Amino acid sequence: MSEFYGLLGVARDAGDTDIKKAYRKLAMEYHPDRNPAPEAEARFNEITEAYEVLRDPEKRAAYDRYGKAGLGGAGGGYGFHHVDLSEALNIFMRDFGGMGGFDSLFGGGRARDDGRRGQDVRVTVRLTLAEVAAGVKKSVRFKAPDRCTGCDGSGAKPGTKPATCSTCNGSGEVRRAARSMFGQFVSVSPCPTCAGEGVVVTAPCELCRGEGRVRAERTVAVEIPAGVSSSNYLTLRGQGASGPRKGPAGDLLVMLDIKDDDRFERQGDDLIYDLALSFSQAALGLETTVPTPYGVEEVRVAPGTQPETVIRIRGRGLPVLGQNAKGDLIVRVHVWTPERLSGEQERLFRELAALEGEAPKRSPGFWSKLKEALGA
Repeated sequence: MSEFYGLLGVARDAGDTDIKKAYRKLAMEYHPDRNPAPEAEARFNEITEAYEVLRDPEKRAAYDRYGKAGLGGAGGGYGFHHVDLSEALNIFMRDFGGMGGFDSLFGGGRARDDGRRGQDVRVTVRLTLAEVAAGVKKSVRFKAPDRCTGCDGSGAKPGTKPATCSTCNGSGEVRRAARSMFGQFVSVSPCPTCAGEGVVVTAPCELCRGEGRVRAERTVAVEIPAGVSSSNYLTLRGQGASGPRKGPAGDLLVMLDIKDDDRFERQGDDLIYDLALSFSQAALGLETTVPTPYGVEEVRVAPGTQPETVIRIRGRGLPVLGQNAKGDLIVRVHVWTPERLSGEQERLFRELAALEGEAPKRSPGFWSKLKEALGA
């Protein structure tokens, strides 16, 4: 699971500052505008992909625990995805744009972004334990800015078109040259007149008032893989709010809220079920059933079973996220003591007490055996 850490050359316990510093150094080394080697672009995308995961506390925690599978990619192509060149460039400019980015460092530049990106939208989906066990498809409804149908997102009144910005001549950026003891530097920044779009709307659409988008309700289908937990979330790329005037859409972040199941205690992929037995059942043994996320399961309780005995049923816990495996169902036996006795029950217990004698002392290895049974 050290692949992303290895790409950036940092330790697993590296702090945010070290990760950002390592990424910037490598990004400057492999940026395609600076490094003409054929493999430079692929390397630049890989280190950006690693940086984007490790800089995010939730993504990093999921990656540390499950690897790339924990980022959601195993559930149907969302969540983790490979970063392409345009996205890698945007990520670098997002975090290091204040330093002039690569345009100011090298005096050149790539084509401007395709508009302002829309906001990410966050929704919460509640799941039952049965849905976690099987995986489920959910439909989520939310309200967010969507592309205006009146102007098709251009922001211009039907029959008109946005005009080329006179300040930047349509480039979306302005450049300022400055000299220093190290030579000439070129500073590149978004055009203040058109906000980097290269065009201005002179006759705005009446429906969206020139924004190119209107608030609307949307429904999106979400495939949720089996084995998720409340610490996981899914990212649906480009399913969030539309950007102004045909700008790229943001992402839809699906937060997961797993409803507690009173029958079980969850420990990772294992489930714990408490089975209460009477004195006679524990002493004589019996065949009984216990619940699982997949239905009931038969279990044999051996004669002479002691309190806190653990019975492990392999493969009847929850699926391991992104893997073809399941956790276990751990049955903890508790011997139930009646609080009130009838006259007949009290008489029988007194007869039994006279026959059974004193209880033996607990074996010194009891707790070690219990830990071994629990897999501790």
